[in-house]
Amino acid sequence: MRIEPVPALVGHLSVPGDKSISHRAVLIGAVCEGESHISGFGRSADTEATIAAVRALGVVVLEDDVDVLRIDGVGTDGLRASEAPIDCGNSGTSMRLLAGLVAGQRGRFELAGDASLSARPMERVAEPLRRMGARIATTDGHAPLVIDGAELRAVDYELPVASAQVKSAVLLAGLRADGRTTVVEPTPTRDHTERMLERAGARVTRRPTSVSVEPGDELRLGELEIPGDISSAAPFFVAAAIVPGSAITVHGIGLNPRRTGLLDVLERMGAKVAIYNRRPIGGEPAGDVEVRASDLVGAAVSAEEIPSLIDELPLLAVAASHARGDTIVHGAQELRVKESDRLEALVEELRRIGGHVRATADGFHVRGVPARLRGGVVDSRGDHRLAMLGAVAGVASREGVDLRGAEAVAVSFPGFFDVLEQVASGAVHYPPAS
Repeated sequence: MRIEPVPALVGHLSVPGDKSISHRAVLIGAVCEGESHISGFGRSADTEATIAAVRALGVVVLEDDVDVLRIDGVGTDGLRASEAPIDCGNSGTSMRLLAGLVAGQRGRFELAGDASLSARPMERVAEPLRRMGARIATTDGHAPLVIDGAELRAVDYELPVASAQVKSAVLLAGLRADGRTTVVEPTPTRDHTERMLERAGARVTRRPTSVSVEPGDELRLGELEIPGDISSAAPFFVAAAIVPGSAITVHGIGLNPRRTGLLDVLERMGAKVAIYNRRPIGGEPAGDVEVRASDLVGAAVSAEEIPSLIDELPLLAVAASHARGDTIVHGAQELRVKESDRLEALVEELRRIGGHVRATADGFHVRGVPARLRGGVVDSRGDHRLAMLGAVAGVASREGVDLRGAEAVAVSFPGFFDVLEQVASGAVHYPPAS
């Protein structure tokens, strides 16, 4: 796909429902009592994998519209073992959270995925679940996972590495454990699981550095609206910040403080960021965010900030390439175990189009030049976040970008390029035409 440079990006838009919350709505709705009605569902290849997975476990999911689901929950002990492996596709969230959800159920469950997901580490979730009494076998530390349901006991588990997925798996297993299960975090991570469990009636205790859950016999989610995904809005925010004359407003997006690290760093770099109409959506803080172009300067990003912008780091590297001075990111080694080795990939792809960036032991260092990148070829390597990097770099470049593997964006945002084309022409208005 060819991405041409644009003079400016202007418009008001919405983005699909938050992918992280959408996963959790399906998984938690599956073990609730009665029907859960989900609106604003973020449809993507990853979240469709979660729908398919719970259906394989005996849960009825009705799709009333592209972003509206009805889930007929089977209760916390009602999931049914599947004879065939459960295919999680490319979704690490699906696999890791499902591992926790089925660990205390009856029967044998095999969780499989594509080649990319099968290369990602799974002992990090298997190990704490084993401490709870789960019987889990990995394949040399990777998927497929084979889980034989067992009686679980509560644990106090201290995460060695900040991970919302591992935290969530342990908490979901805690719904079927004997006693109070507690997870201690080295750095706060996204808290969508505990928020949604609270909303469904689980006994959850949240503290600054830990969260606990007690087993519950009956959960009810009922009606749930999902806010827009800030990670899907992020490419438009970065593009607006670096392309002169740009102004983009994204409406109704989630503003969970554990997810807004990109906005914080962009503001620190000098971007013009304004938040309007703050309001709760589905138990999550939300609002409308406007970003306007401005001259950016480099910034330091600490390890403590990484969980709040882990998915946006490739885009931050693009913004840093257009800023004056150095941007240094620490504590980002987790990028090496995403859909690709994102750390090396973002360095190599940005260098190919004129960026001055190098990997460090735990992150990356960008020497910014306040001018448009040259452009050239960017290969997504099958990673949706790198495809978005290439698209944003393309509209901000001098010569444009030939983006290889552009279809990878469907993992999180199938309509991404349609919206990008509209804001590039200044023709998009909120809400976008369906």
